[in-house]
Amino acid sequence: MLIRSETPADHDAIHELTWAAFKPMPFSDDTEADIIRTLRADGDLAISLVAEDGGEIVGHVAFSRVTIDGVDDNWFGLGPISVKPGRQRQGIGKALIAAGLKLLDEQGASGCALIGSPDVYSHAGFVSDGQLTYLDIDTRYVQRLVLRGPVPRGALSFVRAFGG
Repeated sequence: MLIRSETPADHDAIHELTWAAFKPMPFSDDTEADIIRTLRADGDLAISLVAEDGGEIVGHVAFSRVTIDGVDDNWFGLGPISVKPGRQRQGIGKALIAAGLKLLDEQGASGCALIGSPDVYSHAGFVSDGQLTYLDIDTRYVQRLVLRGPVPRGALSFVRAFGG
């Protein structure tokens, strides 16, 4: 499996993959594929990686800037992340996250935040300590991974593509 940056030729495959991966999820509002297109169109897609196996895109992860209490302190948000149905739970998502976090670290990012299940993301080093909030979501789902600097505290805001 090859993990690489997206190319323009990948855009439609990423859209279809994201739609297929999120369609059966009970928490999905069916906007995830469009979020990626909007991130790209707005210039907010900081990192976009695909997992390719045998010439087929089987996974994708997006990272975009976030602010905490309205301050851009070089933090990024992870998501959406998608793995092709039938290929999930094989380590593809974990590999995409690790590759993205490595790039963020190399670029000097302060850290990464996300909204998601602690059962899934704690294995990648994300923690929830109640210091970050996002709208009215239970803080246990608001997670962060510090790459450098202090532990953040405050209200997390995502870019426009997420409705922020």
